[in-house]
Amino acid sequence: MSGDPSKRVQNLVVQAQVNEYLAAQLEPKRSDMQALHGMIRELLPNGRLWFLDGKDENGKIVSNPNIGYGSQSRPYADGRIREFYQIGISANTTGISVYIMGLEDKKYLAEMYGNAIGKATVTGYCIKFKGLSQINVDVLTAAMRAGIAQTSA
Repeated sequence: MSGDPSKRVQNLVVQAQVNEYLAAQLEPKRSDMQALHGMIRELLPNGRLWFLDGKDENGKIVSNPNIGYGSQSRPYADGRIREFYQIGISANTTGISVYIMGLEDKKYLAEMYGNAIGKATVTGYCIKFKGLSQINVDVLTAAMRAGIAQTSA
């Protein structure tokens, strides 16, 4: 196997964190998140896998843990460029959030997919729903595909 050994170790650590996070979810959320994980891996088969534990640099919890997929470079106003994921998923208290990051038009998701997706809340970059049975999975997949297309270099 070629490549940087430290990157391979890092990838194994991230995969272990993702597996642990998914396994820690209660049913039916666990099965839904595992299904989403598989769907997104199919959409981004060579995409980078991320795991963010939801803690800031001081160890304070600032968000729900989340799994990210793919990679994009985002410029900031101060000129810095930061790498971040394209698609993310996270368990929340009422269900699951799917993040489609980097969309320029913050009305795009709601306008294009909001009416067709089913029982979900759609914001500028997030689609939140109780479970996969509540939504049209084909519409969710189309939204993720569109987000990936818009943020791929």
